[in-house]
Amino acid sequence: MKTAIVVGSTGLIGQALVKQLASLDTFDSVIAITRKPVKYSLSKIQNEVVNFDQLDEYQQVFNGDVLFSALGTTIKQAGSIEQQRKVDVDYQYHAAQLAAKNGIKHYLLVSSSGANSKSSNAYCKLKGELEDKVAKLNFPRISIMQPSLLLGIREKTRMLESIGAAVIPVLCKLPGLKRFRPIAGEEVAKKMILLSQTTDSGFERFTLDEVFVESRH
Repeated sequence: MKTAIVVGSTGLIGQALVKQLASLDTFDSVIAITRKPVKYSLSKIQNEVVNFDQLDEYQQVFNGDVLFSALGTTIKQAGSIEQQRKVDVDYQYHAAQLAAKNGIKHYLLVSSSGANSKSSNAYCKLKGELEDKVAKLNFPRISIMQPSLLLGIREKTRMLESIGAAVIPVLCKLPGLKRFRPIAGEEVAKKMILLSQTTDSGFERFTLDEVFVESRH
């Protein structure tokens, strides 16, 4: 039996991860790490409220077998690119460091298509910076998801994503564009959980249509 840890468990993919993990017999405990208290109906789910600015004080929380990292924000919510970097890079990297120190075997990260630390796009640059950082940590296995546009019901609607969700599926019917088709947050979570139940090792990255469950890496 295993313990799964989910960082960013109140977001689109994080919520799906917690829900799906709680339904599996292979995980007897799911630790949902949040900034504010969250009530869960299942006893298997343990909510740990932390201060991400003082994460070293919560090192014991990051004890388990698998860490799913799905924390993230937007520049609109954060207020500036510096504040977005704090959430999307600093918080997640610090959590990964603590998990690695505690001997967690498998780290799974939700990144973004186009992630590149040398990108001229601020968002893609942030995601690339985080990927570069966590790749150097001593996890026996690292799995990174780079999905296309995410579909699903969010707590706060994002206008550009809503427009994209309507337009992109139509464009993706054109030859050569199918791999860019949008993906549901629940599908990304399902792919990550399936990976966590296999025994591979090393570094792996799944991009665009490779994130779909039926895809083969």
